[in-house]
Amino acid sequence: MLHLQINPNSGVPVYRQVMEQIRYYIASGLLAPGSKLPSIRSMATSLAVNPTTIVKAYTELQHAGVVEMKQGKGAFIAEAAGAPPAAQLREALEQLARQLAVEAAQMGASAELVMKVVQEELQKVRHD
Repeated sequence: MLHLQINPNSGVPVYRQVMEQIRYYIASGLLAPGSKLPSIRSMATSLAVNPTTIVKAYTELQHAGVVEMKQGKGAFIAEAAGAPPAAQLREALEQLARQLAVEAAQMGASAELVMKVVQEELQKVRHD
């Protein structure tokens, strides 16, 4: 199950946030080649966004060779979209961590609190 979250205050367009999170799930191995993505309508509903936004994300991923669109069947992770090398995975995680660190610092959160919350959220995601 995908746990995508949209941050309307991030400054990153929503379709890019969707793309980045799907790429993250592929990099982490949670989405394997051949995996079916949620329908455009269901993803738009769950994220409370316009379906056109999801169409744009899926189309961009298709152009990048990450997603295959199958007429009448939906969107699937492309066979060629295997997990990236460890360096790319680390780079993606560093980018996410940097964003969290900046926002946590702006809120005045301690490093201990940030680490505790991240660990708790990881446990929740892994047990869903």
